[in-house]
Amino acid sequence: MPNSTMDSNCSSFLTPILENYYLSPMYGLEFTFGFIGNLFVVLSYIFCLPTWRSTNVYLFNLSLSDLVFLCTLPELSYNYAHNKTEFSSALCVINRYILHVNLYSSILFMMWVSVDRYLLLCHPQRGHILLSLKAALCITALNWIWVNVQIAPLIIFIITDLEQNNWKVCHDFASLGVPENNLIYTIMLTISGFVLPLLALFLSSQRMVTVLRKRQEVLGTSFKRPVKIVRTATLMFLLFYTPIHVMRIVRITSRLPELNVSQCVKDYINVGYIVTRPIAFAHSAINPVFYFLMTDSFKEALQDKWRQLKRTLMTRH
Repeated sequence: MPNSTMDSNCSSFLTPILENYYLSPMYGLEFTFGFIGNLFVVLSYIFCLPTWRSTNVYLFNLSLSDLVFLCTLPELSYNYAHNKTEFSSALCVINRYILHVNLYSSILFMMWVSVDRYLLLCHPQRGHILLSLKAALCITALNWIWVNVQIAPLIIFIITDLEQNNWKVCHDFASLGVPENNLIYTIMLTISGFVLPLLALFLSSQRMVTVLRKRQEVLGTSFKRPVKIVRTATLMFLLFYTPIHVMRIVRITSRLPELNVSQCVKDYINVGYIVTRPIAFAHSAINPVFYFLMTDSFKEALQDKWRQLKRTLMTRH
């Protein structure tokens, strides 16, 4: 069979099937569960938490970022379900911008949560400057600025690609523009936005585990729960984020003209890349679990509010 026929067969069904029967329902499920959880957390922080600490600032911004991102999923789910190939250019830019800002702000804020928990173990009286509310607000502002600086080149790539496609076709990150330029940017973004924050998250988590174990030996008290929490947070980002970053680099590399990769191989690589995308975004639906586990003050505030509500209802009856 001629190579052109094989390539045509490869490219004719794999991507549309995955987009229709995998991406669409996955995005729908992530929106359904994630939106409810994150909305509950955001409202709880606003109306139930009387005193804010540095950790609360990071977790609130993480939840707010997840909530905004999740609002972009219904449109994606609808478009993939109905095999729509043409997108609004404005929505394309906004959607991709929010998506990637959330992706890289999430791991940064979780990194600072881990650092904050470690510093609190070493300075239980909150004597360290980074444990102050003012410092947390400054760090949060710098985080948002840094993430926007990281994503700014991607917006340029998206707009340039839209211009070349008459402002109608909205390509994913790995299919944008000139592959050589995109590959350089992707590698830099992967290192600065994923590898380094993950390394910092891992190191702070390990330091926390070391301190907790030493206290367990001295005090004879079990610290299994906080140890599991910090390890799970690190493992979650490692498992969820690594596949999409690896496959994105592989996908862009396969598009390099000098490699002369067949269209069939490119399609299979793209299939792998498509599979990793909902996996990476699943963190937004799972993050609310960490809000309840990370800070006792948040749980206590919710319990107090629940008790007040019960007393009010009992008084009325």
